[in-house]
Amino acid sequence: MRQSLDIIVLGLSLSSSWGNGHATTYRALLRGLKEEGHHVLFLERDVPWYASQRDLPAPDFCELQYYTQVEDLIGNYADRIRSADAVIIGSYVPEGVRVIDEVVAMSPQRLCFYDIDTPVTLAKLGRNDEEYLARRQIPIFDAYFSFSGGEVLKRLEEVYGSRNAVALYCSVDPARYVNTGEAFEWDLGYLGTYSPDRQPTVERLLLDVARRLPNRRFVVAGPQYPAEIDWPENVERIEHLPPAEHASFYSRQRFTLNVTRADMIEAGWSPSVRLFEAAACGTPIISDYWRGLDELLPHQDAIIIARDTADVVAALSAANDAKRDEIAASAQARVLADHTGLARSRELVEALLAIPPGRATERHPRQRISA
Repeated sequence: MRQSLDIIVLGLSLSSSWGNGHATTYRALLRGLKEEGHHVLFLERDVPWYASQRDLPAPDFCELQYYTQVEDLIGNYADRIRSADAVIIGSYVPEGVRVIDEVVAMSPQRLCFYDIDTPVTLAKLGRNDEEYLARRQIPIFDAYFSFSGGEVLKRLEEVYGSRNAVALYCSVDPARYVNTGEAFEWDLGYLGTYSPDRQPTVERLLLDVARRLPNRRFVVAGPQYPAEIDWPENVERIEHLPPAEHASFYSRQRFTLNVTRADMIEAGWSPSVRLFEAAACGTPIISDYWRGLDELLPHQDAIIIARDTADVVAALSAANDAKRDEIAASAQARVLADHTGLARSRELVEALLAIPPGRATERHPRQRISA
C-alpha cells in the first residue's frame, strides 16, 4: 500500500507568479503530490508585492496559509512542523537563514532544502552573501534538492558539505500546458521577467532579429523591463502574463526563445521551467547554450541552439512546417515522459522515504563548520 505523506513546504510564493518562477514550479510539483495522495501545507510570507498580484489565492491541490512575521510562523505552525513527515524550505524565503534556524529548533522528522535557484545561491555564497541560506546550514539538511543537476551536485556535497544533494528539476503540469490550436500570431516569442544578465541575449537573439526581419512578428512578455529599451515596431510587449494564459501564448508562436541567466549557464544542467512549458505545448524552442542541455533536449532533434543573431534569422527563415513539427514533437515526447509534476513528485517522495525520520538530534546549525 502506498504511504501517504504529510509534507510542509515553506516557499517564496505559491499564490503569485508575478516576477518569479517559483510559483509555477511549486504548482506543478504540488499538483503531482496531490495526485499521488499526499497532503501538503504551503506556508508563504504575506508580502504586498505578491498580495497585490495573486493569480492562485486558493489552490485546490494543497493547503495554503500565510504568515506575516517569523514569530507568527513559530507560534502558529510549530506543532505541525514537528509532526509532519517532512519539512522542505525553499530558496529566497524572506529571512530564510532565521527561518531555517527556527525550524531546526523545532526538531522536524525530516528537514530538506529545495533550491530553485542553485546557481544563484552558490554565486551568492561565493560572495559571502547569505540572504536566504547560510553556508553553515547546508550540512544540516537531510537532503538538498537542487534545481541544477550534473556537476553541481558533486560540488554541493564535496565543497559545501551537503549530506545528500539530489537533482529535482522544475516540471510542468501537462493538463494545463497543452496546445490550444489557435492561429499563429508571432514568429518568435519570449516569456521572462527582465534580468540585466539575460537582456544582452534577448537583444541579440530576438530584438536584433526583429530589426533584420521587419516583416516578421515578435513578442516579449514579462514585467520590470526598463523604459529606455528600444523596442522595434514589430515586437509586441505584454507586461504580465499569468500562468493561465501561458499555453495560449506558446501556442500562438511558431518558435519560442529560451534565454538563460549567467549563473545558470556557468553551472550548467539548469533547465528553466519555460523549456518544459513550451515543449509540453508543442512549440519548438530556440535556446542559448549551456552544458547539459543536449542531454535533456538533443540539438537539432528536439531543440535549436542559437549562439548569435544569424542563427535565429536562419532558423526562422529556413524552417519548413514539417521540420518545425518534428522538433516540437520530439521535445514534447521527452518532457511528457520525464518532466511532469507527477514524475517529479514521485522522485521527491522516493528521496524523502530514503531518509530515516527523526534525525533532529544531529542538527546543530549554529555549531556547524563550513566545508
